[in-house]
Amino acid sequence: MALLPTPDTSPTEASTALPRDAQSILELAARSMFDLFAHASEGMLLVDREARVVWINDQYRRFLPALGFAREEDFVGHPVASVVQNTQMHQVLRSGKPILIDLLHNRAGSFVVSRIPLRDDDGAVIGALGIVLFDHAETTLQPFISKVTALQRELDDTRRELATQRSQNMLGQRRAKYTFASFVGTSPAAVEVKRQARRAAQSSSAVLLLGETGTGKELLAHAIHAASNRANGPFVGLNIAAVPETLLEAEFFGVAPGAYTGADRKGRDGKFKLANGGTLFLDEIGDMPLNLQAKLLRVLQEGEIEPLGSNRLLPFDARVIAATSRDLKTLVREGQFREDLYYRLNVLPIHIPPLRERRSDIPALVEVLSEDMAQRGTPPPELSSEALALLAGQSWRGNIRELRNALEQAVLRGDSDRLDASQLKEVLRLSGMTEVAPALTPTPMTAESDWLRPLAVQVAELEQRAIAAALQATGGNKLAAARMLKVSRATLYGRMENPAQ
Repeated sequence: MALLPTPDTSPTEASTALPRDAQSILELAARSMFDLFAHASEGMLLVDREARVVWINDQYRRFLPALGFAREEDFVGHPVASVVQNTQMHQVLRSGKPILIDLLHNRAGSFVVSRIPLRDDDGAVIGALGIVLFDHAETTLQPFISKVTALQRELDDTRRELATQRSQNMLGQRRAKYTFASFVGTSPAAVEVKRQARRAAQSSSAVLLLGETGTGKELLAHAIHAASNRANGPFVGLNIAAVPETLLEAEFFGVAPGAYTGADRKGRDGKFKLANGGTLFLDEIGDMPLNLQAKLLRVLQEGEIEPLGSNRLLPFDARVIAATSRDLKTLVREGQFREDLYYRLNVLPIHIPPLRERRSDIPALVEVLSEDMAQRGTPPPELSSEALALLAGQSWRGNIRELRNALEQAVLRGDSDRLDASQLKEVLRLSGMTEVAPALTPTPMTAESDWLRPLAVQVAELEQRAIAAALQATGGNKLAAARMLKVSRATLYGRMENPAQ
C-alpha cells in the first residue's frame, strides 16, 4: 500500500525521506486505519481510476437491496454513477482532493460519508475510497443536517433570485419559487416524501399530491418542476377552488378574439397555453365541476385545447401536477369525480403527511418560519424549550400554515420576542387551537381490569373520542369532520349511531 503523504511531501518523498523503521510504522498505520474503517464504519467501497466499483465490504452489501440490486455482481464492476445515486466519487477522481464529510441522499437512505482519493507511488490518482460513516443520518445527526439544510436553502434562494434577474427580459415568464431544500424536515416521513418527489421529477407522467391543507402541496409542486427537465419552462398554477365555476373553462383553455360580447378583441390565453413547455399545477382538483372534468380528461388524452369561441385545436405540451386535500376515492364512489379522470391524474401519487406525523420537524420549521417573519418585518420569536414542546403537542389541523399563524399571533400579542410556554398556551387558547392532540391523549386506566376489556370495546371508545374531537374542531360540521378523519360521511354517521359496528 502506498504511504500516506504529509501536507508538504509527496508519497515518493515520504518513502525516501523516512528511516526504515518509520516507514514500516507508517505502512502499518495505513493498513490499520484501513482495517479500522472497514470494520467500524457502516460500509466501504472502492472505485478504480475509471470510476468503476471494484470492491465493497460486508457492511456495504446490506445496502444493495435498497439500491435495487439483488446480486453483488450487478453492482460491482459497474460505473459508480450508474449504481449509486448522487455520488461524488467522480469529483474526487477528477480533482484528487478528498471530501472528508458530506451528506449523501439516495434511495437507500441518508448517509454521512467520506471520499478519499488513492494514489500510487508517483502521486497519480488510481482510484477512490468511499466510507459510510453513519447511516440514518436524519436521526443521528439531526442538528447538523438542519444547519446544512438551512444553508442549502439559502443557496437555492440565491440561485433562484439570480435566475429571476437573468430572465427579466423574458416578459411574462413564470418560474418555480421553491426547490426541495424549501421543504423543511429531516423526519423519516419528510425524507420519504422528498425521495418520492425527486423520483417524480425525473418523469413526465402526471403527479397527484394528496394531503391536508397547509402541508406544503404547492411548495412541493414548485420543487418537482424545478428539478425536472422542464425547469427552464414556465410554471403555471391555478387554484380551482378560487375561480368561479363560470370562468373556469376560460381560465383553462383561453378565449378566442371576440368570442362573446365584452370579450377582449385580442383574445386571452388560457393556463394550458401559458404552461406550454413547462408545468401546469392544478390545485384543489377535487373541487372541479363534473362538466369540466370531462373536458379536462379529453384535453389530457388528446394533447390539444380549443379556446372558447374558436373552432381551432391548438396542441400543447405541459406536464400536469394536481393536488387536493379531499379524498378523491370517496368522491369517485359518490359520483362527484370521474373515475377515468382520477386514474389519468393518479399516475404518480404522493401522500404528504400532516405535521402531527412529523413532529420532530417542528423546531426546524419554527426556525425557518421565524426567519421569513423577520424578512417581512415581524420580529422573529425566541422560544423556550418548554414552548417548543408545547408546539409539538398540538394537533395542527391547519398544519404548517396554522403553525405560522400561531407564531405570528404569539409575537404580536406578546411584550417581548422571548416566548415561554405560558404565553404560547394563552395564544393557542384564544385562537381556539387544541392544546394537546385529543387522539394522542389516552383515557386514564384506573385498574388492571380496564386493560383486560374486549379489544373491540376499547377500539370503539377510541373511535368515539376521535369523532368527538373532530366534531369539536369543526364546530359540529359532520362533513368537515368526516374529511378530517378521512372517512366517508356515511361511515361517520354509522359510527355515531352504532359505535360498536
